[in-house]
Amino acid sequence: MTKAMPILGVVIVTYNSSDVIRDCLDTLLSGAKGVALRVVVVDNASPDETVNVIKAWASGEDDYILPADLPFVTTLLPKPVSYAPSTNGDDILHLIRSDTNSGFAAGVNIGLVHLAKDPRIDRFWVLNPDCVVPPGTAEAFARYDPGYFSIMGGRVTYYDQPDMIQMDGGTINRWTGVTSNVNLYASIDETTPPDPAAIDFITGASMVASREFYEAAGPLPEEYFLYYEEVDWAMRRGDLPLAICPLARVYHKTGTSIGSPTHGRIASPFSLYFKHRARMRFVRRYGPASVPFAWAYTLAKAGQYWLKGWRPEARAIVQGAWEETCSTDALEHKCER
Repeated sequence: MTKAMPILGVVIVTYNSSDVIRDCLDTLLSGAKGVALRVVVVDNASPDETVNVIKAWASGEDDYILPADLPFVTTLLPKPVSYAPSTNGDDILHLIRSDTNSGFAAGVNIGLVHLAKDPRIDRFWVLNPDCVVPPGTAEAFARYDPGYFSIMGGRVTYYDQPDMIQMDGGTINRWTGVTSNVNLYASIDETTPPDPAAIDFITGASMVASREFYEAAGPLPEEYFLYYEEVDWAMRRGDLPLAICPLARVYHKTGTSIGSPTHGRIASPFSLYFKHRARMRFVRRYGPASVPFAWAYTLAKAGQYWLKGWRPEARAIVQGAWEETCSTDALEHKCER
């Protein structure tokens, strides 16, 4: 008896992603053999042409071709692509435009609500729009059987340095709230995937949540706006372990819309403000006794940036941490544990 083709739900949140979203969608869909995809793109009220770019790409009206520097071989997806404004029916692509930008998690949750209506979907893949997906990754995520799990990750490498790992899962220092990328800058060909028991969370750039976890833990926490929402979500997994799919891989262009750091560039003030605000929120929520240590790290990091001449970045670090410390919002939204 032939095993039924699995259905994998995919949520992609866009914001000013007109320059990357076509590469993401085309490689995702063209390389998805052996799996049926249901892709929901949630646009967080982008002021650029992201929505129109997606529509023109899906209809085949534009002259899109695959980028010459794509780090793997694939074929161009035939057009048009069937898409609809809701997830009713079996359209491959569903495009939803949010009236407001309420943050990454809020956009993901809109997509998850729509996908969860289909009882056939038992895995939900959250994917960044600045990722490209080689053939086989979607099927690997859909078919890999680690047993019961909460959130599953694959291997994330840099787009412009394809052999270099950006993240194989992450760990967190409970005293400072600082997160670390496992196997950062290591060669993917020379580095084995980590033991899932040795990591604390899966990166939000590419993470697959099981329906069992989603229904038990609830939606992605929206109080962070940017950063740490996936760390907080992983903290809610209870007895459901994390998982790593060794055959699933994406290539990440990194920081295309918010200025996140890359291997050759420090983070923008915008990125640093939200990251350190989120870090302090996480510490206040899960280890309030560690707030003094988290503040010591804040001042040390800001001082380091200041001495290097990165003054706006140093101010952003302190401002983000200070505004969160002075707020009551994090304490009012403590999760049940």
